[in-house]
Amino acid sequence: MHEVSIMRSTLDVAEDQARRSGATHIHSLRMRIGLLSGVVADALRFAFEALRQNTLAASALLEIEEVRPACWCMDCQAEFEVNDYIYECPRCRRPSADLRRGREIALVSLEIS
Repeated sequence: MHEVSIMRSTLDVAEDQARRSGATHIHSLRMRIGLLSGVVADALRFAFEALRQNTLAASALLEIEEVRPACWCMDCQAEFEVNDYIYECPRCRRPSADLRRGREIALVSLEIS
């Protein structure tokens, strides 16, 4: 379960940023997780619950925004959401290899005091 190492790194970054800002508490963390990232949101939440003890985020909330995959069509010059593993533009029906979103794993924001 690589979600544990991802959450450990996320909490390390969050605590470092909070301390640099002079904060003593992290109230919430917001993450953006792409549906093609290989990260299971429920497993990430479980890891958060297990790892947050004895950190600045001990009583924090975790928000996870799941990002649907999207590709770019060179012919139509438009982004389109991917509904399955066939990255085909819904307008012109041409395949795309230009995945623009859906693989991200990011700590987007912190609420600290």
